[in-house]
Amino acid sequence: MNVLVTGGVGYIGSHTCVQMIEAGLNPILLDNLHNSKLAVLGRIEKLTGKKPTFYQGDIRDKAFLTSVFEKENIDAVIHFAGLKAVGESVEKPLEYYDNNVNGTLVLVDAMRDAGVHSLIFSSSATVYGDPASVPIREDFPTSATNPYGRSKLMVEECLTDFQKANPDWSITLLRYFNPVGSHKSGEMGEDPQGIPNNLMPFISQVAVGRREFLSVFGDDYPTCDGSGVRDYIHVVDLAEGHLAALDKVGKKAGLHIYNLGTGDGKSVLEMVAAFSKACGKEIAYQIAPRRPGDIAECWADPVKAQQDLGWKATHTLNDMVEDTWRWQSKNPQGY
Repeated sequence: MNVLVTGGVGYIGSHTCVQMIEAGLNPILLDNLHNSKLAVLGRIEKLTGKKPTFYQGDIRDKAFLTSVFEKENIDAVIHFAGLKAVGESVEKPLEYYDNNVNGTLVLVDAMRDAGVHSLIFSSSATVYGDPASVPIREDFPTSATNPYGRSKLMVEECLTDFQKANPDWSITLLRYFNPVGSHKSGEMGEDPQGIPNNLMPFISQVAVGRREFLSVFGDDYPTCDGSGVRDYIHVVDLAEGHLAALDKVGKKAGLHIYNLGTGDGKSVLEMVAAFSKACGKEIAYQIAPRRPGDIAECWADPVKAQQDLGWKATHTLNDMVEDTWRWQSKNPQGY
């Protein structure tokens, strides 16, 4: 099965490609390398023995996408490509709507022209806004507290309308919680360009000496220790969720919506403590003001994905921090 993977050189995309190759699928990677590096392709080859087909270009470029669909006999698309930093989205909303919303519309238009009717979209738990309660089920109301989340929600609404008008399509919306961790080999991991926006790479860069301290944004939330609580999910579990969705509903017409999370919330300070234990050193941190758009707590009810897809997160918190440390200590400057 030939699967076009947009954003395939990125953190989640690259880990998913490794799992796909090991499962006998043929991922065709497409990436503009805005927040990823070509060196990833060599790591994928090292881990799987197969160098994936790669096209460098932008999903907003219809002519480029058309040429890829003409060259490759594509059966389905997994769509990871997009901008993903909450704070940056507040400063650059136009860029987020252009990349995330417009980019997806151009991609779906190219898919329609090529007769490819199966799409798995990389959505986010941010579409639940500030939830009234936890754990969060797929039927909870959606809203957004920042332009990043709003861009994901807009795409979900566009795809929902499109699937209604094109009922032969299979469109799957996977709402991720907080991906962390790395491939167990330490050969692949999260390597953000510039200052990390996510917790785990920031912690690991402090541990390896690249950053002086971690800023913990807010210690006055109504949580166990005052810091924000999130549902951290190992990136390999997340990758396996995409394979399960492709297998179970990728050829089944309809709109399919699933949370991908563990169902277990951990606070920022709990994550810091677990990482300190894994790397054997204290992680320096300072309390900073809350960030605009952040919420107190957020974790998934993952039962629907278990029931429909036969998928469940299996990696523990120790796996998450130990795998991250193995990656960062082996690759202190990233790729």
